[in-house]
Amino acid sequence: MSILVIEDDPKTGDYLKKGLKESGYAVDLARTGTDGLHMALENAYDLVVLDVMLPGIDGWQIMQALRDKRDLPVLFLTARDRLDDRIRGLQLGADDYLVKPFSFTELVLRIRTLLRRGIVREAEFYEFADLKLDVLRRKVTREGNEIALTNKEFLLLQLLMKRQGEALSRTLIASEVWDMNFDSDTNVVDVAIKRLRTKIDQPFEKKLIHTVRSIGYSFGSAP
Repeated sequence: MSILVIEDDPKTGDYLKKGLKESGYAVDLARTGTDGLHMALENAYDLVVLDVMLPGIDGWQIMQALRDKRDLPVLFLTARDRLDDRIRGLQLGADDYLVKPFSFTELVLRIRTLLRRGIVREAEFYEFADLKLDVLRRKVTREGNEIALTNKEFLLLQLLMKRQGEALSRTLIASEVWDMNFDSDTNVVDVAIKRLRTKIDQPFEKKLIHTVRSIGYSFGSAP
């Protein structure tokens, strides 16, 4: 798998190149936006790690140009941590957005996830009955009331709503939400489902999360 890193900070760029190579990837490094866009368009990379603030042309412009001409996974890695910036990056077509300073382990896990699933554009909004989930703004409401969720609870609900009507095994849920192999001695999925039900089901008459005996859980109308 080959990765293009577009990063103008010398220390960060060298660190990423060295670390990703040690993780088993072929890595090219571009230190300007102009060079990065040229390399991304001329070579067959499997993924691009892209900064926003770059000399020449910035990451927003590169993202727009790539989506006009190429379709490959792009992960923004940037110090721009405002919600508006994250929304802009994802709306331009980025597949993920990670803010600096970052954990290298988390970066590698996100890269592996993107490479494993390939080009799959996530929906920006999910809605079922009176429950609404806004992916970009990380906002969940039911009957118009905003519900505060942890990051894992949000990802869990997003997975359930995306796979509405399907019986999802605990193994699948653990893999998708926690990026882990399910251990039968671990009740992490059941505990998370219980907490999520407390927030989005318990206060309301219509229940949306259902237990599927011997399998796992499903979302939607009662089976």
